[in-house]
Amino acid sequence: MSKAYFDYAGKRLLQAIVVILLSYVFTFVVVSILPGDPITNVLNNPQNGFTPDEIKEIIAAQGLDKPISVQLWNAFSGFVTGDLGLSMRTNRPVATLIGEVLPSTLVLASAGLAVALFLAAIIAYGTQFLPRRFGQGLLRGFPSLFLSVPNFVIGLVLIHLFGFQLGVFRVIEPDSFWATLFAAIALGIPISAQIAEVLVANLDHESGQDYAAVARGRGLGRTRLFVMHLLKPSSLPVITVVALTIGELLGGSLITEAVFGRNGLGSLVQRSVSTQDLPVLQAVVSLAAVVFVVVNLIADLTYPLLDPRVKLLGTQQRRPTAADDSSLPISKAVTP
Repeated sequence: MSKAYFDYAGKRLLQAIVVILLSYVFTFVVVSILPGDPITNVLNNPQNGFTPDEIKEIIAAQGLDKPISVQLWNAFSGFVTGDLGLSMRTNRPVATLIGEVLPSTLVLASAGLAVALFLAAIIAYGTQFLPRRFGQGLLRGFPSLFLSVPNFVIGLVLIHLFGFQLGVFRVIEPDSFWATLFAAIALGIPISAQIAEVLVANLDHESGQDYAAVARGRGLGRTRLFVMHLLKPSSLPVITVVALTIGELLGGSLITEAVFGRNGLGSLVQRSVSTQDLPVLQAVVSLAAVVFVVVNLIADLTYPLLDPRVKLLGTQQRRPTAADDSSLPISKAVTP
């Protein structure tokens, strides 16, 4: 790795840190100016049973009796050091509440991404080598179909068919293997559409190149041609799509958890919204921003390592899109 790459990586890392910090500040400001006073709506609600002395203690513990600027500084300092504050509803550390449900969400999101990549690869392979009379054109329409159906609709259909009708999994056991698998399928199907569209478009381009024709002329089989020669150059732009769909993956995970009754970030957000537990909501939004920025940072740093033809001009780099005609994901390639 050259000095230009390390300079580029350092600058992108600094930019990512700045974006994360600014996103937290923006979230805090937006939450602070929202209509409705959480102290009035939550603490002074007679159904919650707080006494006036308890309300004063909670306000003092949360620092809500201080000016907004002081609250922002305290919250920002705590965020940098990993202290996300206390829940206004349970008076427990927000980091603890998130830590209890985060593994379930990560398992679902990871499984959903794996399903999406698998479906995209199957569709892409079929569009290249499946005879037209056996449905090659139909496969090309699958991404549009998958993208048009919301994941909660897919989840409800899977629950009705495989949960109630066939009894493959029990609805009252949402964390079981089969329940998690079908939840991942419901989450991964819409996400696979975008990945498949980009992958198919790039495979169409690569399959028409001279090196692919030479490989076919030498008698190379379809599967070996796909795996050894076509898949790698066609997959580089897919990294961009995967990085950009992380936000959709997280948002879809919250919805899918609610549909399948899983105890994850989705249920935590739902309870926090209903009780206006602002520290928890702010922490979840900030966590989502951190994940999105970090994943895109990894994608940006991966391109030069995957393709040795890439040349970084200074520290400028352009990520590929589906409209690119070249298999190179960066703006220029090294030429002899």
